[in-house]
This record gives sequence, structure tokens and C-alpha cells, in this order.
Amino acid sequence: MVLEILRPSAPLLAAAVLLDLLFGDPVYPAHPARLMGWTLTQFEKLLRSLKLDGYAGGVLLFLLLATVWCGGTAALLYALARWNRWIALAAQVFLIYSLVALRDLLQHGWAVERAVRQGDLPEALHRIAQLVGRDTTRMDFAACRRAAIESLSENLTDGFLSPIFWYAVAGLPGIVLFKVVSTMDSMVGYKTPLYLRFGWCGARLDDVMNWLPARISWLLIALCASPLPGYSASKALRIGWRQHALMPGPNSGWSEATTAGAMQRRLVGQIWRHGQLVTELWLGDASDPPAGDDSDVRRASILVTIVGLSATALALLAIAAIH
Repeated sequence: MVLEILRPSAPLLAAAVLLDLLFGDPVYPAHPARLMGWTLTQFEKLLRSLKLDGYAGGVLLFLLLATVWCGGTAALLYALARWNRWIALAAQVFLIYSLVALRDLLQHGWAVERAVRQGDLPEALHRIAQLVGRDTTRMDFAACRRAAIESLSENLTDGFLSPIFWYAVAGLPGIVLFKVVSTMDSMVGYKTPLYLRFGWCGARLDDVMNWLPARISWLLIALCASPLPGYSASKALRIGWRQHALMPGPNSGWSEATTAGAMQRRLVGQIWRHGQLVTELWLGDASDPPAGDDSDVRRASILVTIVGLSATALALLAIAAIH
């Protein structure tokens, strides 16, 4: 019974994605992301108190979190299934729904666009500061729009494509484990003296679990751009392949560079941190204009939505074919 509960289910995934599209990420005190963060903090305190604050401590942190969350999820759903099968199914749908975030991603981008259209630069900068880690004081409206598009394209992978990929591959344990690793990367995966060794395991596992979905995004973005007027599938493939390595990390550049090519717009530009210019890199074809006009966030949102729906359809087909 346990394996049946935990394995991938096309109807449950479809229901969860539909809930996400209709209502966005649910906000409630026992949200898995919130609880995972709290659990991580408690385990980190314990491990550091035992002087396990190096590489071994980071590995133990992962093992503890994976055991508690994957094992705890399995135990909870098994208990619910013994009590009432329909409640167990509803709990599965709600858990999957809580771990995917396509509409939430789109809403963050549109919050920036609304502020820009209202001519409210302080509000646009406030919204951008919630999405990207850079100085915002030198940014204008066009730079805000570019940053919103970059956030949409980068987070498409780890916020939506990777979760449904790992659900299709390994069911509930897969999506829960991915969220554990993602939480580790966001909370301890920093190259600072405090976390350089302790956070290494989480950061590397995050790279591993996003590796294949990031490269799938390259093909999927290009495929979805093909029938859309004003987009370019050929540029998406070419720019994604040639420029993905210009971005830090092994994964984020695939969806960002491919989106730049697909939209036929250049992204990134000047980025400042702590008062210092850290890059003047442009992603995209040199002949294309910089992103930042009135239609660009809308066009990026359309592309991201179609890619997300296409990825869901492929995941549903794969689950149905296998199981």
C-alpha cells in the first residue's frame, strides 16, 4: 500500500497543477517550505553544537532532513490511507500543489510590471529586490523589466520544471526530496566562511537535481517558441547552447539564455552589488534590442506559461505510459 500511495499519479499531478494555476501558492502556517526551513534550522543548531559544521555536518544535515521529510510523508499518507483513502488522495494533491509554483512565479513578475506601468519606480525596485540579489538603486524601469524576465526564466526550472520532473520520476518522495535539497541550497548554500563547507552538500545536490530539468528547459522553451509570432525557436536553441555557460552555476544559464534568444531580446546588462559593478554581460543575440519595453514582461509570461503547461503535459504522458 505504501508504494501505491507514493508512486507518481497523472490525475493527482494534473489536479495539483490546476489548483496552482487557479489559486497560486497556498499560504498557511504548516506550508511544507516553511516547516522544512524550521526543521533545517533546528538540525543546523544541533549539528553545530556537536562541532559538526564542516562537510560531514552538511551531509548529515541532508540525511536527517531527507529521512524526516521523505519518511514522515510516507508514514503520514500511509496512516491517512488506512483511515480514509479519499482523504489520503486529497492530502497528496494538496502536498504536490504546495510544492509547485507556476502562478506564484508569474505573479511576482507581474507585480514588477504593474509598478512600472504606474510609473512607480520605488515600488518596482521594492518588488525587484524580492526577486534578485543585486543593488537596485541604479536601476531604471527597463532594468526592472529585464530583471523580472530573468527571474521568470531562471525560476521556471527550480520552481516548476524540476519539481514536476522529480514527481514524474520518483513520485512523492522525489518531489519532497527535491524541495528538501532546494531549501538547503537557499538557506545554507552560500560561499561564506560560515557555510562554505557546511552548505557544500546542499548546493551541489541542488546542482545535480536541477541538471537535467535545466537542459530540458532549453529544448522545451525553443519548442514552445516555434509557433508563437515574434519569437524565434532557432535563436532560442543557438543562444541557449552558446551562452548558458556565461551565467554563474551549471544550470541557471540554460533557461535564461534560451529565453533571451526565444524572445529576441537581450537580458542582464549592468549589475551592481555593494556599490561595485560586477558585470556588464548581455545575454542574447547582439543584433537584438535590450528587453525593457511595454510588451516584454507579458511576452515572457506567455512563454513561461506555455512551457509550464507543456512540461506538465509531458510529465502526465510519461507517468501514464510508465505506470
